[in-house]
Amino acid sequence: MDEASTQQLQQAQLAAILGQDPAPFETLISSLMSSSNDQRSQAELAFNLCKQNDPDSLSLKLAHLLQLSPHPDARAMAAVLLRKLLTRDDAYLWPRLNLNTQSSIKSILLSCVQHEQAKSILKKLCDTVSELASGILPENGWPELLPFMFQCVSSDSPKLQESAFLIFAQLSQYIGETLVSFIKELHGVFLQCLNSSPSFDVKIAALNAVINFIQCLSSSSDRDRFQDLLPAMMRTLTEALNNGNEATAQEALELLIELAGTEPRFLRRQLVDVVGAMLQIAEAQSLEEGTRHLAIEFVITLAEARERAPGMMRKLPQFISRLFAILMNMLLDVEDDPAWHTAETEDEDAGESSNYSVGQECLDRLAISLGGNTIVPVASEQLPVYFSAPEWQKHHAALIALAQIAEGCSKVMLKNLEQVVNMVLNSFQHPHPRVRWAAINAIGQLSTDLGPDLQNQYHQRVLPALAASMDDFQNPRVQAHAASAVLNFSENCTPEILTPYLDGIVSKLLVLLQNGKQMVQEGALTALASVADSSQEHFQKYYDAVMPYLKAILVNATDKSNRMLRAKSMECISLVGMAVGKDKFRDDAKQVMDVLMSLQGSQMEADDPTTSYMLQAWARLCKCLGQDFLPYMSVVMPPLLLSAQLKPDVTITSADSDNEIDDSDDESMETITLGDKRIGIKTSVLEEKATACNMLCCYADELKEGFFPWIDQVAPTLVPLLKFYFHEEVRKAAVSAMPELLRSAKLAVEKGIAQGRNEAYVKQLSDYIIPALVEALHKEPDTEICANMLDALNECLQISGTLVEESQVRSVVDEIKQVITASSSRKRERAERAKAEDFDAEEGELIKEENEQEEEVFDQVGEILGTLIKTFKASFLPYFDELSSYLTPMWGKDKTPEERRIAICIFDDVAEQCRESALKYYDTFLPFLLEACNDENPDVRQAAVYGLGVCAEFGANMFKPLVGESLSRLNVVLRHPNAKLAENVMAYDNAVSALGKICQFHRDSIDASQVIPAWLNCLPITGDLIEAKVVHEQLCSMVERSDGEILGPNNQFLPKIVSVFAEVLCGKDLATESTASRMVNLLRHLKQTLPPDTLASTWSLLLPQQQMALQSILPS
Repeated sequence: MDEASTQQLQQAQLAAILGQDPAPFETLISSLMSSSNDQRSQAELAFNLCKQNDPDSLSLKLAHLLQLSPHPDARAMAAVLLRKLLTRDDAYLWPRLNLNTQSSIKSILLSCVQHEQAKSILKKLCDTVSELASGILPENGWPELLPFMFQCVSSDSPKLQESAFLIFAQLSQYIGETLVSFIKELHGVFLQCLNSSPSFDVKIAALNAVINFIQCLSSSSDRDRFQDLLPAMMRTLTEALNNGNEATAQEALELLIELAGTEPRFLRRQLVDVVGAMLQIAEAQSLEEGTRHLAIEFVITLAEARERAPGMMRKLPQFISRLFAILMNMLLDVEDDPAWHTAETEDEDAGESSNYSVGQECLDRLAISLGGNTIVPVASEQLPVYFSAPEWQKHHAALIALAQIAEGCSKVMLKNLEQVVNMVLNSFQHPHPRVRWAAINAIGQLSTDLGPDLQNQYHQRVLPALAASMDDFQNPRVQAHAASAVLNFSENCTPEILTPYLDGIVSKLLVLLQNGKQMVQEGALTALASVADSSQEHFQKYYDAVMPYLKAILVNATDKSNRMLRAKSMECISLVGMAVGKDKFRDDAKQVMDVLMSLQGSQMEADDPTTSYMLQAWARLCKCLGQDFLPYMSVVMPPLLLSAQLKPDVTITSADSDNEIDDSDDESMETITLGDKRIGIKTSVLEEKATACNMLCCYADELKEGFFPWIDQVAPTLVPLLKFYFHEEVRKAAVSAMPELLRSAKLAVEKGIAQGRNEAYVKQLSDYIIPALVEALHKEPDTEICANMLDALNECLQISGTLVEESQVRSVVDEIKQVITASSSRKRERAERAKAEDFDAEEGELIKEENEQEEEVFDQVGEILGTLIKTFKASFLPYFDELSSYLTPMWGKDKTPEERRIAICIFDDVAEQCRESALKYYDTFLPFLLEACNDENPDVRQAAVYGLGVCAEFGANMFKPLVGESLSRLNVVLRHPNAKLAENVMAYDNAVSALGKICQFHRDSIDASQVIPAWLNCLPITGDLIEAKVVHEQLCSMVERSDGEILGPNNQFLPKIVSVFAEVLCGKDLATESTASRMVNLLRHLKQTLPPDTLASTWSLLLPQQQMALQSILPS
């Protein structure tokens, strides 16, 4: 059919749908609701055609359908479609409608609000009104609306009141600032309804509107005007409960939880009443669990609202104690389910109630949000009663609670470690297996949260206790859990601590491996893997006993019920292989890889854990075998690339839709709400993707140039994932891989194994990667990943060197400005938080931790600038000038030592790399540098005295006038009583080096007969090995040319010089090979030329070991 006739057909279709006869339009709308995909997509095409060609008629048709159709479904659909047409998105329709249409739609919508009876349609209708109003009300495009809403609110129709409040609530979210001018009227209306409306539905709608409105008030005085509503807001909740209307009470609680999370300070003045009421609800046994859980959620949310109301809840110790008691009581709700004992099923939670799991989760959150100083005193008061009670449930609850609070209370618990460990280890003997399980569980958790202190101090008690629990053959679940706890314990443990226990533990784990219960076998495999990983080469002794069992499981565990067992055997074999090393593992490695290769080729079900475990096992085998692994890459890479390229399995629904995402109780779905969309993501897909990306990074890192053949496939897979916001691990892996890919390409080209590719290929890759990293950095929300990205960018710039183009340098510099600005504003926000009325020491600690992460960002900025200066030298200086307004403030006394150190290092790099081109900066920066030489922070001192040495070497006449002050500044560093302590030695060594530079380059400006012997007296230096080589080479040169000042009058400094040489030659890495051999020649020469008595007296001043060392070096 030609184009003209297609158009005629379309025109006819439009005319019919939008014509006088309502039937075709109604048919179209019902087709849009059809369950048949074909019918629906045909209808969508027609609908879009109407929208493009005649939006006026379409909008009016929908409005009339909404007003007049007898069918509720059609009215509901019309409301939804109208809302979509009026949404301000790319296809915003309203401005295209003529004024008459606009005015008809506005009046029809308001008339429908008055007359629509069906509640579910009314709600959709209010959504449509709010959507349109949010677009046109701020420009006064709907002057009738607010008077209409105030009229509804003051009418005696509960239905109209509720509708008006629904619209108020949405407008507060969309265009709150437009409503603020009506604050006085709204306050009156809200108060009136909350106090006196007989209808619960109206009260809930009013409560929702109030809470949304409070959130849009930016000034605290405006918020204070609403304080008097709070008692009425709380009464909505209590009256609903007193009337037995728990569904309404739960709605009210959900709204109040939202308020607690977003505007906690609003509750501050009435905190005692509000929290008291919530705890009363939580304690009321007669109420539904759901209601009580929401009341607890409210109090926990307040405790967690740290950024908005820091420290507020810590001021209420009596409530915290009550809440802790409520949560402890919930932990008692656990049954002794027979399924738990047999351990036939994976079901860890057998016998646990929803009360139990809420109690567990809330203890963890409470401890993390309030911290140990608040929680530990409460726990110390309540837990002993539970520990000493006769009922097993109470003892069990105390152990579970201890494990739950450990993360948040770790600092305080470490101070009472003895007491904590005793409580747990005494429970290992309890007659009830569930209590013994909980004790093991607590040790596992504490090993993670209180490690490595727990491991270092209590290994001699904990490991034997766990080993004994592995003998509990009556209770396989206890055995399996003991094996898992060995994993937690050994993860934070050094080989020295673990090795003495290996005989006992490995032999028990081998017994468990042969157990009939799969759960026990799996636990034993994981524990063996972890023990091997932690003990490294010490595990070789057990290899021959363990490996046959592991291979047997790998080969024989083939049916579906054993999938996890086989997967864990792969993990264990690969970790054992890495621990014992290539030589020991080589013979078995081939056999294991053959099994993996055959599995790789087989079809696996989507939920089979084997895939993920196999990806990781391959990568470990590669780390173990190094280049010997290359032949297997062609098997490993294709499926790995597929996993890395997995599309996230995403379902999108509208956030207010009633149809929750299917399987919302499904563990593997995670939902996030973005704007008005609810997004559900299948987490198993994301985890597989993250694992695969990590593995790609491992291979590139391990195989270096050997990875070259895969770069062309891997780079386009990983570069887009720098902006994969669904999963942090995916982004982190992609970031880490960038420098590895570049390095692999560069090495392959240098070694001539790049399949004929040359440096142009490295440049092409670098031009692809570096801009992508800069762009991703610009959008990265997470501070830690920002630091990772800067680190990766720095490595890429180092690898690419001068291949980096001017435009890329420009974008990196612009991004650095952004990074510094963003970081400074985050710090300012934290400083503001510190001014809050309830701010306390715990909050101070948390802010300190956040700021430390910020330093990591600054650190990386300094590294990148250093790299650019080293690469481009003086041609980078125009950019340095641009950045100086960002960098100069970092020298300030108000900045952290780390920031000052970074600023100094950047200047040091400029002075060292740009030499005479950098002289123009000396006037600005040298005064700072000199002052920083005596900073109380040793890292700042080190950077400053190093810089002084650089300026002495390259500063020529610019430096001359400062020689005197420099000497006195260096003198302070060198004479410091603790100059040679570990934390100060680097600053000391760099000061010695700087003094040497002044002696070498500015001898005519100093009193050489005083300064040079003083310098000699500081030698040798042994802390900073780079400077040591420079300084000892300088000494060597001076002696070679018989420098009078260094030898002293009558060669009186010779004994000192000989002893320095002796120390340098006996030391490790204190001089380059050529300097060392020059020193040996000088010593031989001295031995031959000096008079015997001078020689003897020199010799006698040496230490015995130096004399012996020299005798072995020098021919007698």
